[in-house]
Amino acid sequence: MSRERVTVIDIAHAAGVSKSTVSLVLQGSPLVNEGTRARVNAVIRELGYVYNRGAANLRQSHSKSKIIGIVVNDLTNSFFAELAVGVDMVVQSAGYVQFLSNTGESVDRQREVIASMREHGISGLILSPARGTEAADLKTLVASGIPVVNVVRQVAGAKVSSLVSDNRTGMHEAVRHLAGLGHGRIAFLGGFPDTAVFADRLAGYRDAMVAMGLVPQDDLVISSAPSRAGGVAAIERALVLNERPTAAVCLNDAVAFGVCDGLRAHRLEPGSDFAVIGFDDVIEAQTAVPALTTISVDPQGMGRRAAQLLLKQINAGNAEAEAVVSSVRLVVRQSCGAASDKRERLALL
Repeated sequence: MSRERVTVIDIAHAAGVSKSTVSLVLQGSPLVNEGTRARVNAVIRELGYVYNRGAANLRQSHSKSKIIGIVVNDLTNSFFAELAVGVDMVVQSAGYVQFLSNTGESVDRQREVIASMREHGISGLILSPARGTEAADLKTLVASGIPVVNVVRQVAGAKVSSLVSDNRTGMHEAVRHLAGLGHGRIAFLGGFPDTAVFADRLAGYRDAMVAMGLVPQDDLVISSAPSRAGGVAAIERALVLNERPTAAVCLNDAVAFGVCDGLRAHRLEPGSDFAVIGFDDVIEAQTAVPALTTISVDPQGMGRRAAQLLLKQINAGNAEAEAVVSSVRLVVRQSCGAASDKRERLALL
């Protein structure tokens, strides 16, 4: 292969990595592990590739486009699809287009897609961080002057703007509502314990249990993937407890839908035999059977606010990072309407 014809794509193919990873190595990024860096550099030497840093810098200086990056951790959760719609409403009217990508909770994949977006000259990034994301993962973005807004999940120590829902208040209201219906054993289902959103919502759950004169019990807190499948797994574990719960607050609506699936698998009807409350208020919550009681965060509205916050930073240049907490509200539907005689029947099963 002639030296003049060697490209980044050739290197990526020979090294068995993505083009974005090769670019990170060429830029000297700390985001690439040493093993991968050594392998890529060996291929670069073998193929005789010469990195024209001056040309690269010139490309980058002229590469800013009217593109907004949006990277989410789980696009199978309809919450993020609705969030992206809200973002698009705002950025489109401002003359931008959005570049959407899904990480599937992989920090490595997240690094690659962000690197790829940088190559396309994004003007800003809206990020729902993958599980395990650290401040160092956002360091190069901040250093390059690309505005970032973290949504849903915060990253400790990251000097970027954030937009999260009022997790504690929302979960507090959900528990209060169930306690007011006469439930004493209320489970908290779903979510990864090592995420900030889990910690915040669990804190709201425990605070409300105490405030309502109930005793928070560790066996009623059941973690799982924050997905529909995770909801099925969580309710399976809850139903084999010696003292079953009669109601559950769920980390999000996806978990709540899975909980309803799991209940039906045991011939228990959500809303009649067991009370379920979600968190998000995705569109499907209104049309589900029974309709899902949930904490509404207005996903599309959250997307619009995130986009407005990002555009504000883009237009201001070096704007200070902002931390915004959006308000939430309890939306009561049919899934929480367990009657007392049904709860008594469940306890005897």
